[in-house]
Amino acid sequence: MQNLIIVENLSKNYQKKEAVKNISFTINENEILGLLGPNGCGKTTTIAMMLGLLKPSSGNVKIHGQDIEKNRISLLHKMNFISPYIELPKKLTVMENLIVYGNLYSVKKINERIEYLSHKLRLNEFINNQTGELSSGQKNRVSLAKALINEPSVLLLDEPTASLDPETGDFVRKFIENISKEKKMSILLASHNMDEVKRLCKNVLMMNNGVIIDKGTPDDLIAKHGKKNLEEVFLKLNRKENELQ
Repeated sequence: MQNLIIVENLSKNYQKKEAVKNISFTINENEILGLLGPNGCGKTTTIAMMLGLLKPSSGNVKIHGQDIEKNRISLLHKMNFISPYIELPKKLTVMENLIVYGNLYSVKKINERIEYLSHKLRLNEFINNQTGELSSGQKNRVSLAKALINEPSVLLLDEPTASLDPETGDFVRKFIENISKEKKMSILLASHNMDEVKRLCKNVLMMNNGVIIDKGTPDDLIAKHGKKNLEEVFLKLNRKENELQ
């Protein structure tokens, strides 16, 4: 199976602080890889470097075999992302936002694409509403539509279900699960939701203080550490890592 994403010895330093410390991993075609860790552990910084938004202090990221730093413009047409720290323009309607982003990615037959995503993500009832007027669950579904507008082969999701009610969170998880299988995408799912990661991800990276402290399948990690679930595994590893600081 082809590695669509290769991250090699990636580090990011801010003056004296090491936000990400020499991490390496790969993501295969048609794989959802979980990046599990608490807020501030380096997940968002890692995603920013993978998108070419932050320059690494050392190491590199390859997407489809090409270095993201050297080929950012051409590669971004094959990628997209969701971040809780970036909001869509509030005064534009949902339709206007999707048209703007569709044009940014040079999407052909944009109206057909928006119609397809609106149906899949149940946007039609508020498609003409201003984005700033939507509930958090509705905004989340619009962000997902934005992230899929260009039919990416690589999708980077930073806390995609944060602050959602259980019903909306379950809808989003099912959607991610189904769309990844249908389109054979490579997905990095950064989250602190243990159950979400276990449900969606075949393999998991556990991260704390900018370091990958363990990795494996959810079941293998649980068995390896003799715990009942991923949360207990992470708490054990987190305490050990903090003791070493």
